[in-house]
Order: sequence, then C-alpha cells, then structure tokens
Amino acid sequence: MRLAMYQPDIPQNLGAVIRLCACFAVPLDIIEPCGFPLTDRSLKRAALDYGSKAQVQRHHSFTDFLASLSGAKQRLIAIETDSPQNLFDFAFRAEDVLLLGRESAGTPETVLASAQARLAIPMAAGLRSFNVVSAGAIALAEALRSSGALAKLWPSA
Repeated sequence: MRLAMYQPDIPQNLGAVIRLCACFAVPLDIIEPCGFPLTDRSLKRAALDYGSKAQVQRHHSFTDFLASLSGAKQRLIAIETDSPQNLFDFAFRAEDVLLLGRESAGTPETVLASAQARLAIPMAAGLRSFNVVSAGAIALAEALRSSGALAKLWPSA
C-alpha cells in the first residue's frame, strides 16, 4: 500500500500526510510541482519529527510517478469527491496506491484517466468535501483494514 499526493498546495497538509504515512508505515509519493517551494529544508520542517520515520519519494511529474509504479499488480486508486463508487464497497489489495488530488483544484481528468478506480467517501448531502488529510486518513485506514495489511501493524486488529 502507498499513498500519493498530486501537486499539494498547502505545506501543513503535506506535513500531516507525512505523519499519517509514518504512523501507518506506508510510503508516500509526492507528485510535483507543489504549490509551494519544496526543498529538503521545507520538507523537513513540514514533517517535523516524523520526517525520519516516513518513506517519502518525490516525483518531478505525474509521468515520472507512473513510471515508478511496479508492474500490473499495483493499481492506482483515486480518492475523489464526485465518484459514484463508495470507498467502503471496494476490494482493496495490499499493492494499491491511493491518490489524493490537489487541495485547490482536485485531480485533473488527464490524471484520473490513469486510475483503475475512482472512489468517494460517503458524507452528508450538500457538503463539498473532506480536508485532503482527513480523506487520506479515512481512505488509507479502510484500505489497510480491508486488505489485511493493518494486521502487520497491530496483529490483533
């Protein structure tokens, strides 16, 4: 299981996602360009004390990110607000890569076209979306739980 952020806009959100990935022992892919200068120093500052505990890989473009995926076993799963498919009804696999869109603009259709699935988190009618970090936490926790990968972190889960 991996989590990928497509062109993040907000450094604090990236820091929170780094912490999320460190706590779940899940690698994070950052797909650039970001909406802020992403230097080693700013990455370290955003991650606070969790940076050394997280596996972070930076990709200069979406094309570079796609090239890094290892074969047919890995599926790209987009987490989107307007998908008709419910996240909780999906059969996740341990090799899946969950993709979070840009905070300000979501995920472009050209990127979504590469996804094997598009999933939404159910929420109350009339509301627009979760914060990207909240959506990532919900999606990642469910994907780890339902694929059996959570048991590696906590054998009694």
